[in-house]
Amino acid sequence: MRIAFLARALAALCPLFFSAVAHAAPNDYVHTPTVEEGEKEIDFKWGVQKHRDGSSGTATSIGFGWGAASWWFTELYGKWHREPGQSSGFDAWEWENRFQLTPTGKYPLDLGFLLEIERPKDRSEGYELTYGPLLQSEWGLVQGNLNLLWEKHVRATEPFNTELHYEMQLKYRASEKFEWGAQGFGSFGTWDHWAPSSQQEHKFGPAIFGRIKIGAGQAVRYNTALLFGTTSASPRTTLRFQAEYEF
Repeated sequence: MRIAFLARALAALCPLFFSAVAHAAPNDYVHTPTVEEGEKEIDFKWGVQKHRDGSSGTATSIGFGWGAASWWFTELYGKWHREPGQSSGFDAWEWENRFQLTPTGKYPLDLGFLLEIERPKDRSEGYELTYGPLLQSEWGLVQGNLNLLWEKHVRATEPFNTELHYEMQLKYRASEKFEWGAQGFGSFGTWDHWAPSSQQEHKFGPAIFGRIKIGAGQAVRYNTALLFGTTSASPRTTLRFQAEYEF
């Protein structure tokens, strides 16, 4: 039933695949395929990036999420950002949905699917859709994630290319309260005709993670990373942080 539902959703989206390299927001995070039914959370994300010309920008979001089923987690965000030389302002509403397609740990690879629908404040941008598979695997105490995500604007006044982005993560689960590893984010440009390597965005760096219990059925989960751009089109440095209050 879950796979059939997603197949229909993909069929509806496929025509949109064929319609400028978009850059990852400094507060983007690595989505995971696992879902916990009934869990509620308040999610805060923040990031700042320094560009190669010395300017900087920030992005902030806050959302409320709910494990609506054993296979579906849904969350609504408000998003703010600040471009270089400008003041911070409201940017968009975003509705995020994560679907868990395989039981956690049953197979060598845990599989999920992400569908995000964003409504920018600038109505000329139409709606932004982000969708793609979420992959996770474990090797002893090491956990790895790789997500391949397509991004498309619809009902925009000007055409946008469908672009291919990625999120990746490795972490060593030393303890529940403190784990360490690395994260990476990037964009290849148009999904079926990648941009020259110098125009792609790639950034990687060390990260720390953890989950701290604060009461019965309550916890704060955090992760933060310092990322370094590897191409001239990438921000020089990005500092990102996420905290989730689970209840």
